[in-house]
Amino acid sequence: MHGFLGPNGAGKSTTLRVLLGLLRSNGGSATVFGRDPWADAVDIHRDLAYVPGDVSLWPNLTGGETIDLLTRMRGGAEPARRDRLLREFELDPKRKARGYSKGNRQKVALVAAFARPAKLYILDEPTSGLDPVMESVFRAEVQRAQEDGATVLLSSHILSEVEQLCQRVTIIRAGRAVETGTLAEMRHLTRTSFRVATVAPSAQLAALPGVHDLHAEGDHLAFDVDTDALQPVLSALAAAGVSSLTAAPPSLEELFLRHYGDELPVLEEASAR
Repeated sequence: MHGFLGPNGAGKSTTLRVLLGLLRSNGGSATVFGRDPWADAVDIHRDLAYVPGDVSLWPNLTGGETIDLLTRMRGGAEPARRDRLLREFELDPKRKARGYSKGNRQKVALVAAFARPAKLYILDEPTSGLDPVMESVFRAEVQRAQEDGATVLLSSHILSEVEQLCQRVTIIRAGRAVETGTLAEMRHLTRTSFRVATVAPSAQLAALPGVHDLHAEGDHLAFDVDTDALQPVLSALAAAGVSSLTAAPPSLEELFLRHYGDELPVLEEASAR
């Protein structure tokens, strides 16, 4: 399970379209199952399932007809699997696509992708438009596919989604991969951002293991903490006294500005050549 992570406009969808054989690359190289995705697209797609982030459907077909059409291109849906997915995603397959909300259009694509096993799932912002309950159904289905031996490439700008599902991550910015590794290796992706009002001396907090980038924001202190260092930091704050505290994962934009900002001018210059 590999995460493909980057802010909007980083080049994630373009890369995936090259892998899908929808775009012909004008540089570099890419293979899928050891084949050229442009020249061998038909054969590759027999073992590949794809879910885009913005699903367009034939308006006069029902959801069920659309699912059957899409799965037939890969050999047809497994009836029991199809029925289970319709039930779990709470999708009415008898409604015409023109009457579906964005979330329901997304469900049609997800059911079609998972209704027949594939060797490779390419998922490009697949939870766009889904509510939290359906997101949990999606995560369970992805994990089931992985347990069945499939490979999953998940493109997202939602850090928490990638963190929950993926073992390895590639960071992309301005059309270039800037880092690849496991989440354990890329610990800065799993830090928690704190903003606190406390009488604790800033130097004392900055000296704690796992605390990074501590700075003042008005009468508050802001800093990041490694996941495995949360308990000592919370204990120190509790002992010193806190009048307000917020804790949240850093946004993807914050991560990129903080950890890859120096590379951006170089990457943008290279991509403009």
